[in-house]
Amino acid sequence: MADNIARVFADAIASDPTRPLLTWYDDATGERTELSGATLANWVAKTANLLVDEVGTAPDEMAGVLLPPHWQTAAVLLGCWSAALTVVDAPGPVEVLFTAVDRVDEAARWSAGERYALALDPFALPMRQVPAGCTDFVSAVRGHGDHFTAYPSGGAGDAALLARAEARATELGLAPGDRLLVDVTRHPDPVDWLLAPLTARATVVACAHPTPTHLPARAETERTTHTLT
Repeated sequence: MADNIARVFADAIASDPTRPLLTWYDDATGERTELSGATLANWVAKTANLLVDEVGTAPDEMAGVLLPPHWQTAAVLLGCWSAALTVVDAPGPVEVLFTAVDRVDEAARWSAGERYALALDPFALPMRQVPAGCTDFVSAVRGHGDHFTAYPSGGAGDAALLARAEARATELGLAPGDRLLVDVTRHPDPVDWLLAPLTARATVVACAHPTPTHLPARAETERTTHTLT
């Protein structure tokens, strides 16, 4: 059984880094963003480098993530796991905290060494107004390196997360080369929309606030093989 999320991610994109790995839709905003494995890996590396070089994190420290499903959330989560951090979403002391701008008040109840805010802009544009006490994640992460050498051992929670993901992939019948369309509004757990496909070496079409009548055509256009709605 795999016990290192960074290694699972690297293996998932190794055969063809150019293929679409994560395609993101938000029917509430009309957004569509497609990331190849190479593009997502670039964001993940920048995030991990920010954590290690700027924040100064060490393996098994805690990262708080108060973010909804989103392609930028995938980069944050995989960056944290690449830096061997343990990701939590319940209040407590953490080394670093990533928060959506609409959850800044909730984030204020956390004890955190560094705080990064995400507007989750469709084009990953910097924020014009950054919440007090936070740093704009997009502006901060862009200055970091495009490559990161993950730790040989994963974080303390990697094995349990990957065990859940492998079980979920089996339940969904995912296999290498499959493509999963998932309603992330109903299934916000990253095990469903991120880790299960990665463990199976499948790709994902993640849909927020999906319009039900749009899904059949989207499944055909995106050539999905499995659906989780």
